[in-house]
Amino acid sequence: MDILSQSAAVSRDPLAEAAMAAGPVVLAIITGVEGPSYRPIGAVMAIIPDGEGQGLVGTLSSGCVESDIAHHAKQALAEGRPRSVRYGRGSPFIDIQLPCGGGLEILLLPNPDREALREATACRAARQVCVLRIDRDSGAIRLANGGQTGHDGPDFVLRLEPELRFLVFGKGPEAFTFAALAHSVGYPVLLLSPDTETLDSAAAAGCPVRQLIRPGWPADLAVDAWTSILLFFHDHDWEPAILKGALATPGFYIGSQGSQRAAATRRVALAELGVPEDRIARLHGPVGLIRSARDARVLAVSVLAEVLDVAKVGSGR
Repeated sequence: MDILSQSAAVSRDPLAEAAMAAGPVVLAIITGVEGPSYRPIGAVMAIIPDGEGQGLVGTLSSGCVESDIAHHAKQALAEGRPRSVRYGRGSPFIDIQLPCGGGLEILLLPNPDREALREATACRAARQVCVLRIDRDSGAIRLANGGQTGHDGPDFVLRLEPELRFLVFGKGPEAFTFAALAHSVGYPVLLLSPDTETLDSAAAAGCPVRQLIRPGWPADLAVDAWTSILLFFHDHDWEPAILKGALATPGFYIGSQGSQRAAATRRVALAELGVPEDRIARLHGPVGLIRSARDARVLAVSVLAEVLDVAKVGSGR
């Protein structure tokens, strides 16, 4: 598999692909990590045999063990029962090394329950938390009401949360460059702008867009705790009405481009609109890890890194 096709496979959803597969399929799930690891506990890869061998969707390492996992997946299919494989520390496969120096425990589930996977896929599409309890001995899967990813008696619990999502408001290169960047790495993005050129530039990069007619929060725009809201306006008159609505949502990150002076003015304007102080305190700005970034590309990378850092810290929400 070349680099381009491998990248495309990684960006696809392993659970959705496994649910839709017409033929045999094996799910590989990281159930244990010792020391450093490229991927966390609960990471999933699907092995879907095709006419040319083994089709892989997702990844569990930086490429160190995927081909060997596919080999063990074939054996699990032949035996018709789950199989656990360990790599790195404590592994019997001394010829397969993990450069990070850690250890991985991986559970292989041959022909998992497609109906349970379809229900999980529908749940994720609706941006709802979904929890799967997997019997490590039989491979049986059932949807559960709650729980965190990890071992729970004979079961492995897999908690699936919605993907991070970006709602981007703004005008100009900063807005469409950020939207295009987030979209290019696979995050759901919607760019909202009053400017036709901004919308056209983002749409040309494949990003979903929507025109803003007037300042304000669109009443039909749904937001959940896995949504980030970013504003990139040079004309700051657009901001207060939009931010008033944004700060009333459960979005985990709400931020706006601009200087320290612009940020202070923004907070005063929100207070004059009657926004409570505790909501105003949620507002990030100036946004980005790199201060005073004056290039749209640098700003986009800087802001995306900050949002992902906040998402990582708050992942227990």
